[in-house]
Amino acid sequence: MHRRTFLRTATGLAALQADSITRARAAAASIDSRKAEETARDEDFWREIQQAFTVDRNIINLNNGGVSPSPKVVQDAMRRELEFSNMAPAYTMWTVLEPEIESVRTRLAASFGCDPEELAITRNASEALEIVQLGLDLKPGDEVLSTDQDYPRMITTWQQRERRDGIKLNLISFPTPPPSMDDLFQRFERAITPRTRVIHFCHITNLTGQIFPVKRICQLARSRGIEAIVDGAHAYAQFPFQHADLDCDYYGTSLHKWLLAPHGTGFLYVRKSKIEKLWPMMAAPASMSGNIRKFEEIGTHPAANHNAIAEALAFHESIGADRKAARLRYLRGLWTERLAHFPNVTIRTSPDPEQSCGLVLASVEGKKAPALADELWKQHRILVVAIVHKDFEGLRVTPNIYTTVREIDIFASAMEKLIRS
Repeated sequence: MHRRTFLRTATGLAALQADSITRARAAAASIDSRKAEETARDEDFWREIQQAFTVDRNIINLNNGGVSPSPKVVQDAMRRELEFSNMAPAYTMWTVLEPEIESVRTRLAASFGCDPEELAITRNASEALEIVQLGLDLKPGDEVLSTDQDYPRMITTWQQRERRDGIKLNLISFPTPPPSMDDLFQRFERAITPRTRVIHFCHITNLTGQIFPVKRICQLARSRGIEAIVDGAHAYAQFPFQHADLDCDYYGTSLHKWLLAPHGTGFLYVRKSKIEKLWPMMAAPASMSGNIRKFEEIGTHPAANHNAIAEALAFHESIGADRKAARLRYLRGLWTERLAHFPNVTIRTSPDPEQSCGLVLASVEGKKAPALADELWKQHRILVVAIVHKDFEGLRVTPNIYTTVREIDIFASAMEKLIRS
């Protein structure tokens, strides 16, 4: 390609990526009257969205559940603020940029459907959840109820409190997939004892993508005087919901997964009546006891990361949460329906849209998940996650909105070949 032509093309692509929010809004406006399920199959619409990203198309990244790439508009916002911070950090970062966290707080609170004074900006879901886990007053003999499919770091945190404080952690199990949401609820209900003080569970599990009946469990806990902590690491911005749909007292999530925000961003929701009695993980003055910001007292940190959340939220809202969830479920169906025909393949994620979205676990009998993941990478440059649990193992597959139908087809074909071999 002629150098001038190349430069014009590169400049045009960069402009297209930088203007991704405007283009996404225009694309959404053009199909505004159509149902989300219909839009999920509209490749012209999703091609506009895909152009917002700077991903390496020589790699098929189906591990967006761990961390996702941000669209260029988010990267640019973060880069601008980081460069500005370095002009005179004591002024530009602390005085000019850091106060903008309040705008981010207000916009995230509106999205989640809560009072801004109930939402703290954190660095990830682990930090948000550990604030609650380590901040609740518990006595020796108090019991915490969770599942053996909860995130390992959260289980580790409770196990540390077992060693340090003499509490007891009880873990329940459930089949993959469970027969129903009622079955999940009843497992928690049966496991509660007179000493249960906390129920800690996932909104959607990181292993199989199982969605839990959050509102029912939270209301059950409240009726028994039990604290309920909800791990929303994989839920927020993967599918639509607000706080009213959950009725939870504590909720922690990462924003660098499905919201596509800068890496190292998350939030913690604490019901206003619970803030004062919850200890922050890092010390704050007594004057902040009832202030949600006491959970943000972590010392010097970059303002650019949390300020750029606003661009990620604008990008997400320009697409529409319903359309995004429908697209993820559509991409899921493209490969699960092909692999489900094999007698030795088990899809461990329910196809029920109330119980799952874009995160799926597939097991292949007679094939070790780590070996399968290794072959997909070596032979096809496809990234998936090998999950090995005491009761099952499989490949966790998490496409995102920049994933193309062609990439799903390549993955499904590669899996068919490996299954037959």
